[in-house]
Amino acid sequence: MACDARFIASVCEALSPLGAVRFRKMMGDYVIYLDEKCVATACDNLLYVKMLPCLGDVMRNAETGKPYEGAKDCYVLDISDESFARRVVSLLWENLPFPKRKAKG
Repeated sequence: MACDARFIASVCEALSPLGAVRFRKMMGDYVIYLDEKCVATACDNLLYVKMLPCLGDVMRNAETGKPYEGAKDCYVLDISDESFARRVVSLLWENLPFPKRKAKG
């Protein structure tokens, strides 16, 4: 089951105090960007974030799962607690690199 538009809108609205939020549809699911860093994947109306060491303490009680077949395990982030979700995404953003630019030609 793919995400519905209301779920994606609620994710973007919840994260908008952190900066410029955008999404990109990918094979029925979505990738969420914050200030041009990929911070989450949305599948089946669930929000997944990478299991990075910087999140270990804060997400220790979180559910885990795979957003799609073949994916690595991720934390499932409860977006209904917007304050907590912003805290997690902020930590994640601080520890993720900007995407590398593709060489032209």
